[in-house]
Amino acid sequence: MTGSFLGDLMQTIAERGRALIGPGRAVSPSPPQLLDLCEALLSSRGEASGVRLAQDIVTGWHALPEADRAPFLRGLATQFGPDLKRLERAIRHYQESPSPLLAAKLHAATEPRRQELMRRLNLAPGGTSALVRLRETLLAQTDAKGDLAALDEDLTHLFTSWFNRGFLVLRAIDWTTPANILEKIIRYEAVHEIHDWNDLRRRLEPEDRRCFGFFHPQLVDEPLIFVEVALTRGIPDAIAPLLAEDRVPIRATEATTAVFYSISNCQTGLRGISFGNFLIKHVVETLSREMPRLTQFVTLSPVPGFAAWLKRARNDTSDLLSPDDHASLATLDTPDWSASAESRKGLEPALLHAAAAYFLDAKDKRNRPVDAVARFHLGNGARLERLNPFGDLSAKGLKQAHGLMVNYLYRPDDIERNHEAFATHGEVVAAAAVQKWRTPPRRSLSDRLRDLTVPTPS
Repeated sequence: MTGSFLGDLMQTIAERGRALIGPGRAVSPSPPQLLDLCEALLSSRGEASGVRLAQDIVTGWHALPEADRAPFLRGLATQFGPDLKRLERAIRHYQESPSPLLAAKLHAATEPRRQELMRRLNLAPGGTSALVRLRETLLAQTDAKGDLAALDEDLTHLFTSWFNRGFLVLRAIDWTTPANILEKIIRYEAVHEIHDWNDLRRRLEPEDRRCFGFFHPQLVDEPLIFVEVALTRGIPDAIAPLLAEDRVPIRATEATTAVFYSISNCQTGLRGISFGNFLIKHVVETLSREMPRLTQFVTLSPVPGFAAWLKRARNDTSDLLSPDDHASLATLDTPDWSASAESRKGLEPALLHAAAAYFLDAKDKRNRPVDAVARFHLGNGARLERLNPFGDLSAKGLKQAHGLMVNYLYRPDDIERNHEAFATHGEVVAAAAVQKWRTPPRRSLSDRLRDLTVPTPS
């Protein structure tokens, strides 16, 4: 309601501006003309005329043919940098007489003009959505790391402020939610495909299912991120029983565990803007108030990079895998190995050794765990609780992870300590059930540090 009210208000301002100033120029979907309008918007002093120009630019952007969008983006990147004369003047004044005030003016002078341009475009009805779509197009450009990188930095900087936690609204999503939002839940689901409306209904309507999403006042009917939750009697080790058509729901009052089994980011244009950590913590708080009987909050998470990493590990000479494991893992080269219970049983120990190495020992160039999902949950203070071989035997699960899934445990009393261990020491906080599969087994850093602080009994 708030977003709709604000949108209507800005639309009214724009319409009054047109009445005062006269009909606006027809916006031709041409990059040079749109860039000229951007210059005019930055030079505008009137509120109404500025909103009108911003709306013309937004309309023109939507009308641009696909082939003309990259030239327009390059124009934004190259023509709307800092005001060099202003910057040189600010540098000279600060060098002549350094002071906090002149330092602030120097900082302001370094800001690219396009940041103010984006702020003014954001005032147009639909401006926020248009800028999110603009960055989506930007990220799709093959040279986004080249001359468009500065434009991406500016949009990321602004979005971090505009989409901070204070502006986000947590909304429960259920079978009574308006159909236009439910349709987007089907479309945006990125972990476990929702096949049709009946499938969606099974995930939203039963008493032991929940779904929550973050929304922004300027994108009223567009979820930014959503999480699907299963209420269960224990920690699950496979996804199929949770999504089975013939499963028998339990009463919510019987549940002891909340399982976050799918977290989907919805807006490609907001990639890199973190919402998930706030979402999980807020949902934990909400469910704890609603159902005090819940004692465990866990994920059932995919491991999308495991199969690719294991292929590389099997081909190199690293010591992360033992010779015996290398031999056992040859089963993965057998067609349809997953269909055989005997093959799965023989493969399981080697797969678990490899999974422990993947999570606990394999690092990227920044000395972080190579798994992006792990970095997300560990950075939020979760503990790697359990490895689940063959937890997802779908075609996607086999292709990405040879069926491997994992549980991350969110224990409120441990979240801060786990986060500090990961952020400060890079430690992957893992339960004993995970550590035991490490080859050779090693005690965790947190256990060793705890020994140093706890006196040895005499």
